[in-house]
Amino acid sequence: MRIVVGDPEYCVACGDCVYSCAFAHGGGFDRESSRITVSFSPEDRVCLPLTCMQCAEAWCLEVCPAGAISRDLGTGAVVIDEERCAGCKMCLLACPLGAVRFDAAAGVARKCDLCGGDPACVRSCTVDVLQYCEPGEIADARRESLEGRLRAVYRRDEGGS
Repeated sequence: MRIVVGDPEYCVACGDCVYSCAFAHGGGFDRESSRITVSFSPEDRVCLPLTCMQCAEAWCLEVCPAGAISRDLGTGAVVIDEERCAGCKMCLLACPLGAVRFDAAAGVARKCDLCGGDPACVRSCTVDVLQYCEPGEIADARRESLEGRLRAVYRRDEGGS
């Protein structure tokens, strides 16, 4: 199952992902329609793109009393059927990442649905921070990147090239 992941080391908080998601889901550029957020901490100089991690054991799915949350068999995404959503907010409380939002105007919960397998946020990321991949792929890539940086530091400290 593929998920959307972001690398905070390279995120510049441009907001392209937020606006493209909002447009894909609401037809406009209202940030409240977006299912991805970017947290920015100027003190720490960190930008962190956050969205649903499509948990294997999705607590939001387990606690939904209306049965409005299910897993899309095609994409593996945990999706909310807004027609069935009772607006009880149990899924918001259950999500350990805070990735489920409540749309007060519509009275329903909303979260990332992976755009049917072609996430708009990933397509619009101008610095390729967001990736749509298997969870293990990003961990392997980060491990290789870290190993490469450590080797470079080691060679520099040893006087090598």
